[in-house]
Amino acid sequence: MDFETVLARLADTRKEPSLAVLYGLSDLSRDQTQRFAALWGDLPLARRRWIARNLMEQAEERVELYFNPIFRWLLGDQDAQVRALAIEGLWEDEDPALIPPLARLLREDPDETVRAAAATALGRFLLLGEMGEIDAPLALVGEKALLATIHSPDEAISVRRRAVEAIAYSSESGVRDIIRAAYYDEDESMRASAIFAMGRSADRYWRNAVLAELKSSLPALRYEAARACGELELREAVTDLAALAEEEDFEIRQIALWALGRIGGNEARRILLGYLHSDNEALREAADAALEELAFGEDALSFPIYDLDDADDDGEDDLDLWEADYVADDDDEEGWG
Repeated sequence: MDFETVLARLADTRKEPSLAVLYGLSDLSRDQTQRFAALWGDLPLARRRWIARNLMEQAEERVELYFNPIFRWLLGDQDAQVRALAIEGLWEDEDPALIPPLARLLREDPDETVRAAAATALGRFLLLGEMGEIDAPLALVGEKALLATIHSPDEAISVRRRAVEAIAYSSESGVRDIIRAAYYDEDESMRASAIFAMGRSADRYWRNAVLAELKSSLPALRYEAARACGELELREAVTDLAALAEEEDFEIRQIALWALGRIGGNEARRILLGYLHSDNEALREAADAALEELAFGEDALSFPIYDLDDADDDGEDDLDLWEADYVADDDDEEGWG
């Protein structure tokens, strides 16, 4: 479908355009993006939201589609819902030029949904900075915006918790204090974000907290603890994860199977193989995907350069979050206890 037809179909508000029309917006040139922008302002709000949402969903489902020029332009849209969808649509865009506008949205946007989405997106760039794939000064712009959000008493908790999750990628020593404060917050959603951040941090300092939360009375905390056990690859979590895989809460069952695939080992494999015969198709698919992850991890370690058992013996087994207050410095790997 040629571009003129695409514009005409989008402008015709008498009927909803097909998804095939949206495919014609993939990989636009600068001139085409400008022509799309000229049309955009004349479209009704409902049509603009429909287009933004479906562009975002199609970008996630079909990797060959490229709508980033449109999403970047939509970051400045007058409608908050469209701005939030644009941020989500840019989830794979690793251009550090996005950091300043995302930081500005986090600091200044009047809508908390947009600010929360911007905080989440900035986490991606913190990770790239930690990996040395973008310049440190630019990554620092995002990190400063996240820290300001975390420490702002007037910011909505929905935004601050996303900032806590994002800052977990940073290797700065103060991140432990941030996660710890979030973990002891009175709000359940903030505590869930703290556990999520523990896993994302790849810091085994948090192993005891994560393991303990597998038995939390709160489903949201059990879910995040299961995810964190997978991220941290905690072999000692396998038995409890097997129990979570039998829960009534389907999402917890799925994340427990995913975590077993990340952790690996003979016991995890045995448990996952059993789910290949489940009556539930979604659980069979989850177990199959987890076994693929497990096999991939084993392939990566087929020529080990160090002893995994020795690697786990890093002195952190003595951490006990429940016996004493924190008394160590940020750089003290002995942690709490």
